[in-house]
Order: sequence, then C-alpha cells, then structure tokens
Amino acid sequence: MKLGKPVRFLVSIVACYIAAGLGSVFTTSQIATWYLSLHKPPFNPPNWIFGPVWTLLYTLMGISLYLVWTTTAQRTKKLKKTAIQYFILQLLFNSLWSIVFFGMHAPLAAFVVIVGLWFSILVTITKFWTINKLAGQLLIPYILWVTFASVLNFAVVLLN
Repeated sequence: MKLGKPVRFLVSIVACYIAAGLGSVFTTSQIATWYLSLHKPPFNPPNWIFGPVWTLLYTLMGISLYLVWTTTAQRTKKLKKTAIQYFILQLLFNSLWSIVFFGMHAPLAAFVVIVGLWFSILVTITKFWTINKLAGQLLIPYILWVTFASVLNFAVVLLN
C-alpha cells in the first residue's frame, strides 16, 4: 500500500514525537529531583528552554524525514533506504540518551551515547543532503544543539 503525502507527513512528524515522548518519560520526573541536585556549568541554560528547543528540533526532523521520504527521483531509491535507516538510528540514539542520562542517572555513559548520536546525525545529514538539500539543511540546528548538549553533558560528568 502506497501512502499519500499527507499521511507520510503525519507519520514523519509523529515518529519524531514518539521518540520525544519516550525520552520525556525518563526526563520529566527527574528535572526537579536528580537533575536539580547535579552540579552544572555556568553556561547551563534554564530548564524552561529545553522544551521549546526540542519541540522545534523534532518538528524540523520530521519535516526533513518527510522531504527525503517523498523525494521521487529514480536515482534516490537506494539512497533513501540507507538515509532513512540512519535517521532511525539517530532517533534511537536520541531516545537512548534520555534513558541513560535521566533514567539510569549515568552521565558518563550518556556522554558515550551522545557522541554516537552526534556521529549518526552527521551521517544522516550527509545522506539526506544528497537526496534533498533542504532536508539536510533542516538537520543543521539539530546537530548544533546536540553539539552544545554534548559539551554540557561532558561538563556535568566533570563536575559530578
């Protein structure tokens, strides 16, 4: 069964928000308790900023996935499959980070996960870019935020 573009758009966005929801299950309850008790660097943003930033990033990720999924150029069929597999991999790393950092209270292990996340985003960007330039560009804010989050994660490791 071939899905129409509106359904593909919805699936692309919802897939990203499912990953967000999974991560938030492990995150939300820890913000006012365990996370509050951690020593954080002076450049740690206020907690309220994370929700809006991640909402925007997950939306951009969904749009990016949709653009790749709906690209119809014949030369991209094989590339799309690989690109979408990398997208799924980075989405799994994304959720895993929240599970490890907040759920397991393991900042060092989470740092290892976020490094894997960063590299999987980089590969996803390069794969998406070859299929649809805008799809690759839409992931740039994501990798920039994850770069910042990696530095923040590492600082938490050092301070605790």
